[in-house]
Amino acid sequence: MPLETLWVYLAARPLFWLTLTLLVWLGARRLQAWCGGLALLNPVVLSIATLIGLLVLTDTPYAQYFDGAQFIHFLLGPATVALAIPLYRLRAELHVLALPITVALVVGAVVAVASAVGLAAALGADRAVLLSLAPKSVTTPVAMGIAEKLGGIPALTAALVVLTGLVGALFGVGVLRRLGIRDPAVIGVALGTAAHGIGTARAFQLGHREGAMAGLAMGLSAVLTALLLPLLPRGLALLGM
Repeated sequence: MPLETLWVYLAARPLFWLTLTLLVWLGARRLQAWCGGLALLNPVVLSIATLIGLLVLTDTPYAQYFDGAQFIHFLLGPATVALAIPLYRLRAELHVLALPITVALVVGAVVAVASAVGLAAALGADRAVLLSLAPKSVTTPVAMGIAEKLGGIPALTAALVVLTGLVGALFGVGVLRRLGIRDPAVIGVALGTAAHGIGTARAFQLGHREGAMAGLAMGLSAVLTALLLPLLPRGLALLGM
């Protein structure tokens, strides 16, 4: 069978793309481990870049790829719920840190929105882009829902959310360590607040305590952002935007 014919046959099968996605992920993890855990070789970043390259090179529509990858997408819900397990193990510590975590989450959510929207406005972005950019630091389903309600562009928001998570996962830990921050709880809360799910995955690479705190921060930050952002259109209107 010619190679072209074999590729057409395999590419049309959902299990092919599911298997390929898993192999790419495992290969990315192996490469990072082989390079001593180098942050720039984040498995999420490598996997996304590799799969995008394959889709472009083979001219495969995303819908066709998603026929197989949707099985992994389905597991996102159970994986998110499973974050409650490490949190339960740290329940005693959470009682002690309740106030600092709450203050950090409120400040982090406000700064994430204000800094992004303020910088974009200073660079001349229009209202739709500003509203799409505002929820960039919360997990994708929540961010897209917020953007749609505010009058933003959900597709743009999804891209910005992924980009934010990737940047946070790549550089967040390095920046925190440069600032002299070593406490696992602080690192976890920072990654979860600023870089949502991708940052949480990076936090779990550091340790269970970092991951648990990141998961908590990711969930609560999404709630806080959803409560705060309905005020944004009115604020932009007062500023003439």
